[in-house]
Amino acid sequence: ILKRSEAYIGVLIDDLVGKSTDEPYRMFTSRSEHRLLLRQDNADRRLMKYGFEFGLIPKELYSDLQRRETLIVNGKEFLNKVKLKPEEVNDLLLKVEDSPISEKETPARLIKRPKIKLKDLLLRIDAEKHPTVNALLANPKVINQLEIELKYEGYIERQKELVKKVEKLEALEIPAGIDYWSIKAISTEGREKLTRVRPRSIGQASRISGVSPSDISVLLVYIRN
Repeated sequence: ILKRSEAYIGVLIDDLVGKSTDEPYRMFTSRSEHRLLLRQDNADRRLMKYGFEFGLIPKELYSDLQRRETLIVNGKEFLNKVKLKPEEVNDLLLKVEDSPISEKETPARLIKRPKIKLKDLLLRIDAEKHPTVNALLANPKVINQLEIELKYEGYIERQKELVKKVEKLEALEIPAGIDYWSIKAISTEGREKLTRVRPRSIGQASRISGVSPSDISVLLVYIRN
């Protein structure tokens, strides 16, 4: 079962099941509340593990992804630690009409400037002292992922925090045989929709159109007792 935070098909199926969609359904990116995470550039990072698990992806391809993941993690740590001197990077900043720096700065902070490219910063780091530089330069896919994740780090982290909160509700399972009509504190429309959809979790129930936040609160109290 693919989550809404993992794939657009997860959003599509969840919407079709829970939102009483009668007219032809179109999958717009705007329908996903986690679309910063569901980018086209990271589809393999999100979904290849499932393809490998079910025998759809060859081991060598999945191993290549795992190596890239390790390089991304190590690369992010490296770019937050190493520092560039003003004389090493100011010519680049002035070239793109950006303000120069007066003190040492990490590439992880410099890359947040709109016109700066990660590859250009890597070329200004001494590769003899820092072998990680050559490993990154040899893998354009890793550079692309690092550039996106560092440039938009604040927005992406906020979305990941939202996913964590939502997944707590997804983890709260609703008993399969529950009789919603016996829970009188839930609104009539809420009981009708819950009975029709039969949601698996509180998270899914909260996304059903016609089920109000107060209905969810009552349902939470009911399943916890």
